[in-house]
Amino acid sequence: MTASAFGPILTAGITGGQQAFPFLTALVLVPAGAAVLVMLLPRSATWAIRAAGMAATLAVLGIAAAVLDQFQAGFGGYQMVSEHPWIAPLGISWTLGVDGISLFLVLMSAVLFPVALAGATARENPKSFTAWVLFLEAACLGSFLSIDVLLFFLFFEATLVPVYFLIAGWGHERRGYAATKFFLYTFAASAFMLVGIVSLVFIHQGQTGVTTFDIRELASTHLSGTADIVLFLSFTAAFAVKAPVFPFHTWSPDAYGESPAAGSVLLAGVMAKLGTYGIIRFDLGLFPHAVVVLAPLLLTLGVVGIIYGGIVAAVQHDLKRLVAYSSLAHLGFIVVGLFALTGESLSGAVLQMVNHGIYTAALFLLIAMIYRRRGTFAIPKLKGLQSSAPVLAAVFTVVMLASIGVPGLNGFVGEFLILSGTFLTHRWWAVAATGGVVVAAAYFLWAYQRVFHGKAEPVTGEAPFAEMTWREALVLAPLVVLIVALGVYPQPVLERITPSVDALVLHVEQAAHPRIPLAGQPVSGTLAARTSTAYSSSVTLQLGTGGERVPATRATGRETKGART
Repeated sequence: MTASAFGPILTAGITGGQQAFPFLTALVLVPAGAAVLVMLLPRSATWAIRAAGMAATLAVLGIAAAVLDQFQAGFGGYQMVSEHPWIAPLGISWTLGVDGISLFLVLMSAVLFPVALAGATARENPKSFTAWVLFLEAACLGSFLSIDVLLFFLFFEATLVPVYFLIAGWGHERRGYAATKFFLYTFAASAFMLVGIVSLVFIHQGQTGVTTFDIRELASTHLSGTADIVLFLSFTAAFAVKAPVFPFHTWSPDAYGESPAAGSVLLAGVMAKLGTYGIIRFDLGLFPHAVVVLAPLLLTLGVVGIIYGGIVAAVQHDLKRLVAYSSLAHLGFIVVGLFALTGESLSGAVLQMVNHGIYTAALFLLIAMIYRRRGTFAIPKLKGLQSSAPVLAAVFTVVMLASIGVPGLNGFVGEFLILSGTFLTHRWWAVAATGGVVVAAAYFLWAYQRVFHGKAEPVTGEAPFAEMTWREALVLAPLVVLIVALGVYPQPVLERITPSVDALVLHVEQAAHPRIPLAGQPVSGTLAARTSTAYSSSVTLQLGTGGERVPATRATGRETKGART
């Protein structure tokens, strides 16, 4: 039974007698298989365990790089689709695909997992730690790649277990409380999404006679205004908690603050993006009418999150919790970009999801280095570190400026696109959100002055504050390079993100009939005029007249969907 269920998955990509390497399936199965291998190794084989974990994450990074190389810029639909029946009577399939929205989230994840493992300090029970990290990588990548809604839900929920054990097993003093709070909040919210998924599938089945969990098919389901809003809220409950979006954020400062270094990197850098990604992929894709109706509410929550997160961060005396609240503010910017519903703001939001993951991961790693030397996160107990560790202070400055959004670094590009795109359709929300940039500069610069400037007060029996080591520098180097590279030249990323974003914006526009500007297009103009110049057709598979899947026609303008019998 197991072989018959998973055999088609393992042979993904075999067509016409020729075998193509199943890149997307490998991205999920490689870390999952490595986690099982690590669990089979004896606990005493510490070196082999760590080597296996690092080798697996680097292999995933190599596969992700190959996906980037194979990805065709200029098309807005899913590419490299791996689709095979799993539980056929229920319409459940192993369906993975990547588009411009998910591509760089996959790449970001592939970068951060080996960095997190390399930046982890000596710890008890490295066998369990490495296995949980690998399981988490498989679940996160599966979530970003799933096209089947139930498959996405399974991966989405699977992330809870490894994160719970990472916090509870290797966290700080209040780790048990933080882990339990995280699990209960996110698990309870996900129950609403499961009800929403089942309801949507039954509605679609009643209209078409076909039971399917494929998002491409479910997007055509006809919903009443009330049903659209109720289902949108059921999905958004899970995504808003996972992100987190204000006011559903109360678990995050405890979880981020009490997690070990690697846990904080992965929790804030990768797993939080599952929430905002879910909003893009499922809320905007399945419930466009509700998105337009409730956009002012979500924009308001985003702006409140920006201001609230900044103000609370400014009064923190714990450096790690300061970064946790700054993440809430940055997630607020992303939410504003998503619900401004312009091509420019959505592209900026996707880019900012990637950028936030990079510089926030670097901040948590730098704070972990300080903690290892001083044994505290308390800002009042940290002073004058720059005099004894100028390199560490310089790297912290670069990463901090990226988080603030200084031009030339990656944080600026995403925030600029979000604010400029939001200004086109929701001017006053954009003006209010701009205040968050000023607040961020205030609390980060003040914290930097208190930690790195001034004269260090020697403590009896305490060793001098040590400079950054070569090993620590090598761990941070990829993140610093990406911070600078994406700040100076983001065009290769944006040219792959924009076609998928424009396709999504046009889907929302056609379904809900607002007037939405696309990226690079004038605000005025008819839908037909803007549609004809939007982008080349996607490579998403559509239903042909006979019910079979055929490639969509590639032509200038929107993709041509096959007729339904």
